[in-house]
Amino acid sequence: MPITGYGVLKGTVTDRRVETTDTPHYQIRVSAAGTDYRVAVNIRSQTSPPDLLYLAVDDLRHPVTAAADALPDGFSPLESRPGGAALDFIRGNLFDPAAMRPAPTTLPGPDNDLGEFLDHYVQAVQADPDARLYVFGQRWGPETKADKIFGFRPGNGVHDVHMNQGNSGRFTADDGVWQDGGLLIRLPSAGRWVGVFLAFQSQSWHTDDTTGHTIPGPGPGPGPGPGPEPGGPDKPVRIIAALVNPAGPAPEHETVTLLNASPDPVDLEGWAITDRLKNRQALHGTIPPGAALAVALAPPVQLGNGGGAITLLDRAGLKVDGVAYTREQAAREGWTLTF
Repeated sequence: MPITGYGVLKGTVTDRRVETTDTPHYQIRVSAAGTDYRVAVNIRSQTSPPDLLYLAVDDLRHPVTAAADALPDGFSPLESRPGGAALDFIRGNLFDPAAMRPAPTTLPGPDNDLGEFLDHYVQAVQADPDARLYVFGQRWGPETKADKIFGFRPGNGVHDVHMNQGNSGRFTADDGVWQDGGLLIRLPSAGRWVGVFLAFQSQSWHTDDTTGHTIPGPGPGPGPGPGPEPGGPDKPVRIIAALVNPAGPAPEHETVTLLNASPDPVDLEGWAITDRLKNRQALHGTIPPGAALAVALAPPVQLGNGGGAITLLDRAGLKVDGVAYTREQAAREGWTLTF
């Protein structure tokens, strides 16, 4: 079953350290609304390969930032559904999984291992009283004892700050959709958001839309073949643009532009486009090699002007590509957004 107590902790950073035990974590002390929390971030996997996949997006532009910013300081439970503040690495189009890279747990020297990568961003929050750290994961506590790392009472915190679907072995019990962990950072002085995302190399990037379990495939490995997994092959069809806010009154004539980057024609029969709420529109026709196709959207698919996500699925229902945009990006009427 999915993890329990999923939500997001919003607060300021007061301390941090690397815990080098048999299960290494990067530990963060967070203060929020008069309560102390410990955030335990995995920096090594119990399954092989042990190094986690890591990605930091230094200028994150996604509608989830507005949803998270509206929350009060403290821990807020989240519904595991699209359209809110919950994270889903596959369905939420937060980033391109192919950009993730394995990060070593620890290495001699500065700025070359996962603990130091995390520390770079967490220090920036600690140094700025106006900055906020948003921790997505599973809540624990309050406990009847002092925290084992920082000593505050009562022990209390958040863990599972990583992808929480497509697991293997005994960890499949934690699978679910719209319950992924992660770190978002709001830096008002810099006028930007940062997203830090972690996943285990043993996890699958093709998962069931209901259970979050791995979709089995015919070939080697946990997934069903080529897709958006890190290190995967080039995407044959990509979402390159969208007319989100057409000029004129409703009903608006929104479009999504697809590019066939491959040297072969791609038959779109059975493919689909979905919006942020996962409304689906079937696709038809063929895109010649190197050609683009503007797809006119029709209800129930809708690209909201308040920010949204667009996902391209193949005939097997697997994600081929996905993008997201914010309210600010959609504000200019008549302009086509490019991705």
